[in-house]
Amino acid sequence: MSLDLSVESLRPKSSRPAGEESGFARFAIVFTNWSERWYPDSFVFAALTVIGVAAAALALGSKPLDIANAFGGGFWSIITFTMQMVMVVVTGFVVATSPPAARFIDWIARAPRTARGAVAFVAFVSMSASFLNWAFSMVLGGLLVQALARRGDLRMDYRAGAAAAYLGLGATWALGINSSAAQLQANPASLPKSISDITGVIPFTETIFLWQSMLMALIILIVSVLIAYFSAPSAATAKTAEDFGIDLTPRSSVTFGPSRPGEWLERTPFISLALAALGFGFIYNEFATKDPLLAISNLNTYNLLFLLIGLVLHWRLGSFLGAVSKAVPSTSGVLIQFPLYGAIALMLTGVKGADGFSISHHIANLFVSLSTQESFPVLMGVYSAVLGFLVPSGGGKWIIEAPYVMQAAKDLGTHMGWAVQVYNAAEAIPNLINPFWMLPLLGVLGLKARDIVGFTFIQFLLHIPLVLFLLWFFGRTLLPG
Repeated sequence: MSLDLSVESLRPKSSRPAGEESGFARFAIVFTNWSERWYPDSFVFAALTVIGVAAAALALGSKPLDIANAFGGGFWSIITFTMQMVMVVVTGFVVATSPPAARFIDWIARAPRTARGAVAFVAFVSMSASFLNWAFSMVLGGLLVQALARRGDLRMDYRAGAAAAYLGLGATWALGINSSAAQLQANPASLPKSISDITGVIPFTETIFLWQSMLMALIILIVSVLIAYFSAPSAATAKTAEDFGIDLTPRSSVTFGPSRPGEWLERTPFISLALAALGFGFIYNEFATKDPLLAISNLNTYNLLFLLIGLVLHWRLGSFLGAVSKAVPSTSGVLIQFPLYGAIALMLTGVKGADGFSISHHIANLFVSLSTQESFPVLMGVYSAVLGFLVPSGGGKWIIEAPYVMQAAKDLGTHMGWAVQVYNAAEAIPNLINPFWMLPLLGVLGLKARDIVGFTFIQFLLHIPLVLFLLWFFGRTLLPG
């Protein structure tokens, strides 16, 4: 049965006067309908950025062969970081889809008492989980929306609930410990030379664990929950999953009947527990012999911890491997795009023009000429948000931006760790209206981007002034002298 996803079909089956939808929602639906028809795949933007940087280098008098060598030399320069980001996606998905997580979701889904309260609850859970792992928060939020939608006593708007589940990635994830920019800066093994020569290693204590950063994250979380609550339709006007014709029947659990003897090892917990014991032994030693903040800031340790938790929660190796297989398709964007970011970074920093300077040098000088110590966070935040809409990277475009924005921050004498957090806070904003990162969640819930962007667009409009103000306000507390 096909779904009618026209603007008119977005009205609930209960009678509603024409024009009752808010102006924000109507505009967002029109915008998303346009973008779904005309907006190309995000890989196209990454490829166009490569071409644009190459053209800029030629315009500065760089030799064509130098540009080509930088492209090839940089393409595999961040392969370690690329695979680390893939594992963030996989491990988050594996943990969220484990049987204990499913039972936990059904249990917490009993808490909300009203339709609007349910939407706000989803927003709170999703954003809280995003501080640990953005992929985990999105899958967890989607499964929670389905559990709430199954409640016969609660007419929650399915679209608003889905939009709330997306807020972890659209509002707060980059301010948590899975921030790819903060992780990259804290891990010397993953840090490209083009960035390390400028910034050196920046520990978590100077980025996500600054009190300014943690307070900013709390404020954004509270405001986002309030927006989710007040923008959600009431039970009387809600459009439910049933209105969309979506089947919410829980999938049957895997049963283990007679099988070939060779499959016994996939069905016993022995292998899972043995692997977990070895892994947790390593994790224990890491935290026992190192500062806990340094231990958790190691991206390999972080990913291993989540992987081990998923292995134990799935219990049987067959269940664990099945979850991994389902997670892998959602990593394709990371696998194919991140190498281009490495190529772009080297083209920006390693190719000299006729004047002997690179493109990143000229961009850094432009930032310095336009900024002061006080205005730099706002200018950088606006720039990063605009670029994030064109190149949705989940943090990967930090590889592109860092060489010149951090050089500008260094030249201006601003706090280097706060410059990373400026990027992190601004990085999340365009996700609220860009459909690229919505796709995994929409696949779980059976919706289209046009169904939820009306609600995320309201968040987007209110987040812009809020985040830019917080970046400026807290940035002032970190100015030297």
